[in-house]
Amino acid sequence: MQTKILLDEKQIPKRWYNVMADLGSAPAPVIHPGTLNPVTPDDLLPIFPMSLIEQEVSSERWIDIPEEVLKAYSIWRPSPLYRAHRLEKALSTPAKIYYKNEGVSPAGSHKPNSAIPQAYYNKQAGIKRLATETGAGQWGCSLALASSLFGLETTVYMVKVSFSQKPYRKSLMQLWGAEVIPSPSPKTNTGRRFLERDPDSTGSLGMAISEAVEDAASNDDTNYALGSVLNHVCHHQTVIGLEAIEQLKIAGDSPDIVIGCCGGGSNFAGLAFPFVRDKANGKDIRLIGVEPSSCPTLTKGTYAFDFGDTAMLTPVTKMYTLGHDFVPPGIHAGGLRYHGSSALVSQLYNEGIIEAIAYAQNGCFEAATLFARTEGLVPAPESSHAVKCAVDEAIKCREAGEEKTILFNLSGHGFFDMTAYDSYLSGQLKDYEYPAEAIAASLEKLPTVEEPTV
Repeated sequence: MQTKILLDEKQIPKRWYNVMADLGSAPAPVIHPGTLNPVTPDDLLPIFPMSLIEQEVSSERWIDIPEEVLKAYSIWRPSPLYRAHRLEKALSTPAKIYYKNEGVSPAGSHKPNSAIPQAYYNKQAGIKRLATETGAGQWGCSLALASSLFGLETTVYMVKVSFSQKPYRKSLMQLWGAEVIPSPSPKTNTGRRFLERDPDSTGSLGMAISEAVEDAASNDDTNYALGSVLNHVCHHQTVIGLEAIEQLKIAGDSPDIVIGCCGGGSNFAGLAFPFVRDKANGKDIRLIGVEPSSCPTLTKGTYAFDFGDTAMLTPVTKMYTLGHDFVPPGIHAGGLRYHGSSALVSQLYNEGIIEAIAYAQNGCFEAATLFARTEGLVPAPESSHAVKCAVDEAIKCREAGEEKTILFNLSGHGFFDMTAYDSYLSGQLKDYEYPAEAIAASLEKLPTVEEPTV
């Protein structure tokens, strides 16, 4: 019984997969926040290099990975695929459970898969500094790592509640040379406005994005980097699923169910998007994105045009959203705090190609504890959502007597998140379902955008 299925470094994918080539319909245009016209490449040049803008709008199925990016990937890629024999035994399930372990990266998560190419392309464009936001800290750590490898400076606006809850993420970013600022902050005009409205604000990803975008747009030597949501980020992450396909071939298997946790959408997209082709070609395969009930973007949000940030500086994108001024509760320990979702993930969900489910955090931490005690690895709180769904699906197989193959993304380890586990183990972690009336109030502030014909 093989536990780890490994690939050689020569088998790192040489191209990223672009799911836009296999969508049933063209994506909705992205709208300029000022003119309300579709954005042009020139509109994005103040904060992104042209190479990433081209990837953002590309409809080509495959995008070549630069050699320098492949060299950096080889530090930890290909990541191992595991067969969860011990978890299967504990659940007494006939299902086969596999997981892709992205926690083996230097930053401990899947995020460097996009941070590395983003740093590379910005370096090639002559940029000296990157500005970004981070919530739980995985993306901030990953961009700090990538910037150190390519000789860039980095400023990270970290959601204030996470800045306090996750001090070692902050330390890791600083170790790799990044400046880390709790958001909202007095450093930017938008940050000062947020603080004037609420001096005790715990922050949100939408606020931190506003600060990072303002920083990038205000400095000629600085560009903005985003760790999820955007098309090019989803493309970069598909190395996960592409490797998994080859590893499952070695195991003589293919999945019936593919699962990833879903906040902005990058880690779900990374594993699931390469399997969309199978679904489009008629294979009976379920692709499930799992989100927290305290930030239920897909399951309770609205499919509409909305801003990607709270200060309404970013382009307006059609996506599932809880409203751009949504602020998740401070008691939420599981990450996945973004108010919206990737336009590509949203379109696939709207068209019924993928599924979504929301869980309360105590059930996720319970599943993560079972996983840690059987498989030995401690999942990141974000990843615990995927673990919970995999466990539930395996139990369904046991109850139905069905032997299915389940694949999920263990998107990162939880070594920097032990405070959240302490809260769970001591019984202090509280479940929270975001109130429907609060979601409705936030959605009332959506921008009025008439979808243009293109």
